[in-house]
Amino acid sequence: MAKQRTIANEVTLTGVGLHTGENVTMKFVPAAVNHGFAFKRVDLEGEPIIEADANFVVNTQRGTNLEKRGVKIQTSEHVLAALVGMDIDNVLIELDAPEPPIMDGSSKFFVEAIEKAGIVEQDAEREEYVVKEVITYKDEASGSDITLIPSEDYEITTMVDFGTKVLGTQNATLENISDFKKEIADARTFSFLHELEMLLENGLIKGGDLNNAIVYVDKEISASTMKRLEKAFNKKKLSVKPNGILDNLTLHQPNEAARHKLLDVIGDLALAGTRIKGKVIANKPGHYVNTQFAKKLSKIIKLEKRNKVPKFDLNLPPLMDITQIMKMLPHRPPFLLVDKIMELSDSHVVGIKNVTMNEPFFVGHFPGAPVMPGVLQVEAMAQTGGILVLSTVPDPENYLTFFMKIDNVKFKQQVVPGDTLIFKCDLISPIRRGICHMQAYAYANDKLVSEAELMAQIVKTKQLD
Repeated sequence: MAKQRTIANEVTLTGVGLHTGENVTMKFVPAAVNHGFAFKRVDLEGEPIIEADANFVVNTQRGTNLEKRGVKIQTSEHVLAALVGMDIDNVLIELDAPEPPIMDGSSKFFVEAIEKAGIVEQDAEREEYVVKEVITYKDEASGSDITLIPSEDYEITTMVDFGTKVLGTQNATLENISDFKKEIADARTFSFLHELEMLLENGLIKGGDLNNAIVYVDKEISASTMKRLEKAFNKKKLSVKPNGILDNLTLHQPNEAARHKLLDVIGDLALAGTRIKGKVIANKPGHYVNTQFAKKLSKIIKLEKRNKVPKFDLNLPPLMDITQIMKMLPHRPPFLLVDKIMELSDSHVVGIKNVTMNEPFFVGHFPGAPVMPGVLQVEAMAQTGGILVLSTVPDPENYLTFFMKIDNVKFKQQVVPGDTLIFKCDLISPIRRGICHMQAYAYANDKLVSEAELMAQIVKTKQLD
């Protein structure tokens, strides 16, 4: 398995937001394992953070725009594409405005900044979603669709049809994400003249100039329109090149528009939150269909994670046996509901319980049809999580663990005598002041049997006197 990666040092860029026209300073900051990508608005009180999550997408009219609790990030896709393209997993993106700098309209300058910062490997395995079956999404209104199929690498193909003479049908393919810098990063954003006129009239492109967008002239330009454009771009003279592009820019590749659409797909699909091992085929992609597909993919990945049963060799010596568990947990039989600890780290714990007919609760639950009560499954998960939080203090024997909250409890399968329960608890947020917030799962017979979101706190026994 590949290791997660972040940047080695902070690095700062400055520029102007394309649609806001605001000067902005953006800083890439190294982040811990499992952090993912997130934006931090340092210009706002409390410096709120917006995770790069498809569920926070609120608008895709002129870019992919995120909002969380009233805090906004506009045009996130070019920055996210650069991070994915440079094989980064964890970075905090600090901004003192709602929109990253547009730079030249591509991901080139972000890639260069990441290279300047340096890249370091982290001590955690990278999570990757391996595509095993075809996944599709189609937007009936536009005819756009995205298909994801199995592949040995993360591949992307975009097929675009703009329906104009100046820019008709184009295709672009990235066979391996490692080629992003060379093949895709410098592909700039583009606009058609009729779109540009509308944006200027509505004040929606305040930070634009001829250095950060290719303008395709899809209709005849009147003298008055040309004067307006010259004024808007602060240019003495503008003209149209023979290939139908407003002058002052030269195409990097004949299919630069399709390559930029591919760049957008990479940035938008980063919002699914997990690396992809599969091939994306995007037909007439746009931010709306991209982000809708990212939402669908995110749900599929979360469901698979929830139902995925951890594999352990139960014949191996445990990390902690029942005697060691009893030295740490205050619980005692018949209410001690975890027999072994197989794994323990700063962020997760895995425990085992062998369910036998000798459990006292089977006497009354139920006579003739023994079933382990769901509440005791939750208690067993909590005790396993208790090992995680108690491992953070030097004297666990002097602490008791108390529930604070239980949310989103689901029971999927019955647990009966003879089952071996495997509990896996992962931290949702770092442990602070003895408070542990975790997602817990219980598995048996290669199936998910129960799950819950738990919050508990350890309290020193002296505080109870």
